[in-house]
Amino acid sequence: MTAVSHAAPSEISVRRPEAERMGFFTDTTVCIGCKACEVACKQWNDLPADGSQFRRGGSYDHTGELGASTWRHVRFVELLEPSPVQRAEAAAALARGEGGAVPHIPAAALADAGGGVTDDELPDLVALAQDGAGNGAAAGTVDVAAAVADMSRWVFMSDVCKHCTNAGCMDACPTGALIRTEFETVVLQQDVCNGCGYCVPSCPFGVVDRDHRDGRAAKCTLCYDRLQDGLEPACAKACPTDSIQFGAYDELVDVAQRRVAALQDRGLDGAYLYGAGDAPGEEIAGGLGAFFLLTEPPERYGLPAEADSPIQENVVPATVAAVGAGLAAAAAVALAFRAPQRGPVAGGALTVAAVAAGALEVVRDVRDGQRRRQRRREAGRRASERSSKDRA
Repeated sequence: MTAVSHAAPSEISVRRPEAERMGFFTDTTVCIGCKACEVACKQWNDLPADGSQFRRGGSYDHTGELGASTWRHVRFVELLEPSPVQRAEAAAALARGEGGAVPHIPAAALADAGGGVTDDELPDLVALAQDGAGNGAAAGTVDVAAAVADMSRWVFMSDVCKHCTNAGCMDACPTGALIRTEFETVVLQQDVCNGCGYCVPSCPFGVVDRDHRDGRAAKCTLCYDRLQDGLEPACAKACPTDSIQFGAYDELVDVAQRRVAALQDRGLDGAYLYGAGDAPGEEIAGGLGAFFLLTEPPERYGLPAEADSPIQENVVPATVAAVGAGLAAAAAVALAFRAPQRGPVAGGALTVAAVAAGALEVVRDVRDGQRRRQRRREAGRRASERSSKDRA
């Protein structure tokens, strides 16, 4: 079994000797976008609805994104590939020195409107049913074959808090409202939260959000109350296709790696794990407690190609710089006391050497970070090329 990362024991606030790390494995290849996980999450955690109004050019994705009242969100990702004609037109425009243009996407525009549904946006469902939804089918029916074929243009992903090993939200919280449980999950105690909002920008995945009613932060708890009673989280319990799998983290990583291998053996070369199974030093946020099997580059799903806690990411160069400054100060003090015996040249050499050593460490760390980012960009590009070949 591949070695997996775990949180530092000193971070765990609740101790139970028999407890082990638990997590989510989300297989996007079997997600059907039904949103049963969203409904179960809201029902169990008593969260308000985000609206469910239909409009012309709209989407079934009413929730839009993760937020203070949406701890599970199913992303609808449409795989739009340009036609040969569009490619030729784009190439000709670039040859003429012209720039590109962003296409008008009604669904996106309506999703951002935020002002509710107007009368002219409401579709006439009766008329749609009578004319076969305008797809050439008989009145009152649906062309099932065409609908199934059209599904290949879509992928779905049920997004959730990642319960990172290096949790940026925990690092930034000044009150201790965010804690790591005995299951190595990250839980936000709303009765301790003071609403400062430091955790919001510290999450590289945009998960944590503040409630507009009282200003306190909120996010997925991985159903900590259910885990304490030995129950499966509500979202995983409701998933009809087992796209969301819950269990012991080490076992989930092994299951996920075997699933990727099986898909690749079947010709889906673009399948890979996001957030688990990475080489030491290459983990995303130290390793994700909720990780995913993807077939497209992570940016297609609204996920960053590289992510870490801002504090964890900057602690090494900051520490090295501080140590370098300390050494320089010590050398300066030694110079002041020993100048009559050794002369200014020897003391100055100590100072220069200390500063140079600190600067060298900072440069090395920056280079290592650049190499990691370059490797992730190359991996994303290869995944994109593989997924394009798979669809072709």
